[in-house]
Amino acid sequence: MLMGMLSGAPAAAAPATVEVYKSPTCGCCAKWVDHMRAHGFNVNVHDVGNEEARKRAGISTGLGSCHTALVDGYAIEGHVPAQDIKRFLKERPRAIGLTAPGMPHGSPGMEGGRSDPYDVLLIDKQGGTSVYSSYPSSDRPGSLMRLK
Repeated sequence: MLMGMLSGAPAAAAPATVEVYKSPTCGCCAKWVDHMRAHGFNVNVHDVGNEEARKRAGISTGLGSCHTALVDGYAIEGHVPAQDIKRFLKERPRAIGLTAPGMPHGSPGMEGGRSDPYDVLLIDKQGGTSVYSSYPSSDRPGSLMRLK
């Protein structure tokens, strides 16, 4: 810490540990775990399903997805991108956490043949939501070359 202060460089924060509750057979959840690890998070996986973890966190079924993660006092439901989680943990809002409800095509862990637009929602302490970030579809009309 003292060296960081003397050199003017910020001290590096330890990566957050993410506790993920998922089905043992869910491939998209495993891909999301890989995404989180690739972005510097330590991840512990609990292959016990996520219904109980979601319920304990106070996330309604309507905001649910296939996995629930707990990190630094917050809940992360579903395929939320790592950059949103990093920003959220820096901002530390008074909230339950973030969710990407359902399983949006094109979100981390759900990459494939199509990419749908989706929102990441902030879940406030009362269970209400607001848009935290939006992701447009990568399937842009007019992006293909047209031959004459």
